[in-house]
Amino acid sequence: MQRRFSLAAGAALAALTIAGCSTGVVDTGTATGAAKAEGGIPRPEACSGASKYVAVALPNLTNPYYVAMKKGFETAGQAAGFKTEVQIANDDDAAQLAQVQAMLQKKPCALALNPVKSEPAAAVVKLANDAGVPVFTVNVTVDDAALKAQGGSFVQYLGADNAAGGKQVAEQVLKDLGADATLKIGFITEPDEGPVVARDKGFEDAIAADANAKVVAKVDGNVKPDDSLAATAELLQGNPDVNVIFASTGPASYGALQAVKSSGKKVKVYGFCAADEPLTDGYPACVAQEPEDYGKRVIEQISAWLGGAKPEAQILRLLKLFTKGQTPAPGEVG
Repeated sequence: MQRRFSLAAGAALAALTIAGCSTGVVDTGTATGAAKAEGGIPRPEACSGASKYVAVALPNLTNPYYVAMKKGFETAGQAAGFKTEVQIANDDDAAQLAQVQAMLQKKPCALALNPVKSEPAAAVVKLANDAGVPVFTVNVTVDDAALKAQGGSFVQYLGADNAAGGKQVAEQVLKDLGADATLKIGFITEPDEGPVVARDKGFEDAIAADANAKVVAKVDGNVKPDDSLAATAELLQGNPDVNVIFASTGPASYGALQAVKSSGKKVKVYGFCAADEPLTDGYPACVAQEPEDYGKRVIEQISAWLGGAKPEAQILRLLKLFTKGQTPAPGEVG
């Protein structure tokens, strides 16, 4: 039986919701809900000190993506003269909320937030709002509806142009396999994360140009290699006609490759790049983010804001395409 998409995000949000809502201004015209500059961005007293403390919340360090991002935050933070503290939630929404609450008690100048999940992150943002600390989000978007319900807002979102990345992969599939090929496509995805949903939509919109291409199944890989391996194995068993897999995260790509290898099937895996994985006939193309660079850029945005610059509400970075015969460099991952 195929794994079904998780509905846990809603329950997690309810569990994490903080009683009461503020009247924070939210930009309803963007998917990220970035704060409008009404009355200016909150500037905590801590921002005036000689040693400015910046709090950073990341989901895990099991994914090489976040190892690279942590390095970017710490390297750039040191260069900027910040005291940068990075807390790791081990993929636990409640733990991330508690970690941010503890860091807010230390009176940071700003919070850099890479949410564990999009919906529960609204409660984290609201917590920082109530403490008067500006929030700079990165990589995983905060769910707009949940943010409105909380009455929260954040300053900026910085991350990959995920929809464009999905489109890049689909276009490469069509280029590699040809317009006459019958494509039965399975997705290894994560429906509780906004960026992954955007990747899937970008892929589906672009693959729709081929009347012979059809998405026949979607399963949840939970952004973990082992879970993605198991989900792919179930997908292949339940859908023996699948000949292409789109893996919309790096761990999903890695898990899908292992599952296909074990199955002995001739299924091609495309997606967002797995760490240190060379591109081959069975893994013909992937697109990569640069998370170390994202961490550095968030610190640079905070530093520029402190210097008087007005942060852009959204900064989207292009992805790098890799094809057969190439191997992404360390830190170039999905």
